[in-house]
Amino acid sequence: MQKSNRKTAPSALTISSLLSETAKQLRQPATYSKKNLATQWQRSKRVVNLMAAIQTGVGYAWHISHTSNPDNQQIIQLIQKFCKKSLKSLGIEVTALEPIPTHHALWASNHISWLDIPVVGSIVPTFFLSKAEIANWPVIGWMATTAHTLFIQRGSGDTSKISEQMSEFLSQGSPVVFFPEATTTDGTAIKRIYGNLLQSAMDSQVLIQPIVICYVNQDGELDQNIPYYGDIGLIDSVKRVLDNRPAKAYVLPLPAIDPAGKTRNEITAILQHSMVDGLARLHQQVLHAKKP
Repeated sequence: MQKSNRKTAPSALTISSLLSETAKQLRQPATYSKKNLATQWQRSKRVVNLMAAIQTGVGYAWHISHTSNPDNQQIIQLIQKFCKKSLKSLGIEVTALEPIPTHHALWASNHISWLDIPVVGSIVPTFFLSKAEIANWPVIGWMATTAHTLFIQRGSGDTSKISEQMSEFLSQGSPVVFFPEATTTDGTAIKRIYGNLLQSAMDSQVLIQPIVICYVNQDGELDQNIPYYGDIGLIDSVKRVLDNRPAKAYVLPLPAIDPAGKTRNEITAILQHSMVDGLARLHQQVLHAKKP
């Protein structure tokens, strides 16, 4: 993993070209007929709004990159603004069922979709942990790096080094959110929690703050168009979200875990139990049984 370093901003032409090409791909329907005109119209409107949100994010990143020693609090505020604007463009409403904690922490969330990032970022003042490949994505990689994203090289096997760098980041007062399942799911359950990166909270003596997320459709059921897992590609996943009816993202913060006096295995087990129980409680609160 590496800390974000200042990178050269892409040219205006590069940004314009990327947004134009992305918008073209997202507007392209699988089929075209009178039956899907309403869906296509909705998709087109949301694509326009999404591209506008990304342009706003580019503006934020440009501001950060041209500010000498930008303050972390200011960066987090811009991250939250960008996340909120992105979610609004996609018709996603976020509701926290309990007040979001304000203490400094290593945040841990279940992982369902790429939407989890803007959902968490819209209500939690934090930086993000991301796979290293994103750092090399055109424009988006520059935006993420400029926003002080931390990057993990998958399969590197060097978890101790990764944990040390996370601990340094946390010790400097910069909160971080990560997804301990290490993969996305269909949102129905919590997979096995991997606790290696929890060492960073132990070393820096920072609380671990778990939260759980679920996405609910207009029928009060888990929204099957949101999960991004299996063989579905990113563009296809974005199209499914663009074509989807308005959905709600519910977030439930769980009791914080104090790592003091505990082994990493003990903390991992506590986090596993907390998130499994928390997701079940979240589903019980926000899902409605189907009528016979």
